[in-house]
Amino acid sequence: MALEIKVPVVGESISEVTVARWNKKDGDFVNADELLCELESDKATFELNAETAGILRIKAKEGETVVIGGLLCEIEPSGKSEAKPKEAAKEEAPAQTSGSSVIEMKVPTVGESISEVTLARWFKKNGEAVAAEEVLCELESDKATFELTAEASGTLEIIAQEGAVLPIGAAICKISGAVAKSGAKTAAAPVAGNTDYAKGHTSPAAGKILAEKGITPTAVAGTGKDGRITKEDALNAEAVKKESAPVVKPTEAAKPAAQSGARSQRREKMTSLRKTVSRRLVAVKNETAMLTTFNEVDMKPIMDLRAKYKDQFKDKYQVGLGFMSFFTKACCLALREFPAVNAYIEGEEIVYNDFCDVSIAVSAPKGLVVPVIRNAESMSFDQIEKEVVRLAGRARDNKLTIDEMTGGTFTITNGGIFGSMLSTPIINAPQSAILGMHNIVERPVAVGGQVVIRPIMYVALSYDHRIIDGRESVGFLVRVKQLLEDPSRLLLGI
Repeated sequence: MALEIKVPVVGESISEVTVARWNKKDGDFVNADELLCELESDKATFELNAETAGILRIKAKEGETVVIGGLLCEIEPSGKSEAKPKEAAKEEAPAQTSGSSVIEMKVPTVGESISEVTLARWFKKNGEAVAAEEVLCELESDKATFELTAEASGTLEIIAQEGAVLPIGAAICKISGAVAKSGAKTAAAPVAGNTDYAKGHTSPAAGKILAEKGITPTAVAGTGKDGRITKEDALNAEAVKKESAPVVKPTEAAKPAAQSGARSQRREKMTSLRKTVSRRLVAVKNETAMLTTFNEVDMKPIMDLRAKYKDQFKDKYQVGLGFMSFFTKACCLALREFPAVNAYIEGEEIVYNDFCDVSIAVSAPKGLVVPVIRNAESMSFDQIEKEVVRLAGRARDNKLTIDEMTGGTFTITNGGIFGSMLSTPIINAPQSAILGMHNIVERPVAVGGQVVIRPIMYVALSYDHRIIDGRESVGFLVRVKQLLEDPSRLLLGI
């Protein structure tokens, strides 16, 4: 009699799941505890294992939504024996343990709120020799990207494949010792002083660039440490690719011109970061009473101040004087005068903050991230600029930690660097407001009864009307405008 496999209970608030992927085909023989499929809910991904050995009969197709307790598949009894795999395992076990040690590497704890990660990419191949502290793979959570390094030198045995969603503590791979059972020397015992293991391997940022441009790492000469391919190498490789003129064969030249306009498509699975950003942005639109108010700022006073002191500022503090420090200081002063803009709703309570942890929106290679400048209200101009540069650099290299991206009380985003004239930024939950900067355009304005040309920037404040009233939102933005148009106020705090 066939055994029915149904959707298990996976959480109190989860009533249905979607069959994301079948790892076995209909009619395949499966062993007990063998992975059958992956199930996705609106909160997490789960793996379903076979309860017994037999022939698989799939009842729910990939992409189908099944309620809790619904039938997924059946396993029919089969006369096929499992003895052979077990015997093979017994034969392999001594080979791994005799004369060498085996280290099983698992998904490390990467943050209190992270329960699972996605295995984004392997840098090493199965059976390849690895050195201690060498980067093995890249793990993605819904908040950040992490690199997993080898705990010891040896031979890599991959357990989890690229794209797999793994809970914290799940096995990723094994590293067997350098000496096999026969005592023969293996590739896992590199010659002392050999550092060629990194040659031809890419950094995460470089790997993404090469993948987007369709260039294989083997075609790029690495200039990084021990021959590793850096981001600059990947960018230069693209330039070389464009300069290299392809050889056109006579038969190719005779093809119709329509071929150059091929209507092709490609599909890519959304990363965990992109899925989380999408889910949270939709949640903010649905769960908050979001409005946006606008104003304009005459940037001439700030631009004149920067032009006068930027060289001295850089010589003294070794960092450039940008607009972000002015806007951050102005927002911190305005937040103290309008505390509701710096607060958030938790249940039926409003939580007010007496500090300003300002989140800075940064466009990273894998998506939008918002690292936080802690206690920005107590920082000087040079300290803010240095922190902005540090966080932006870590974001571009996918090195931001969970702590660096959580806990902000107010967000500033600068769409002007991409040429944006005007926008309505979306609140970064659970915060209640976000300030949007835009590009600077010279426009005729009336000053003292005279028409003059001034560099003008539109600024936008999106806010949650449940906690911030119109008077507070408009007053906050007007205060920011006053501080920016008279920078001496920032120094005096008035």
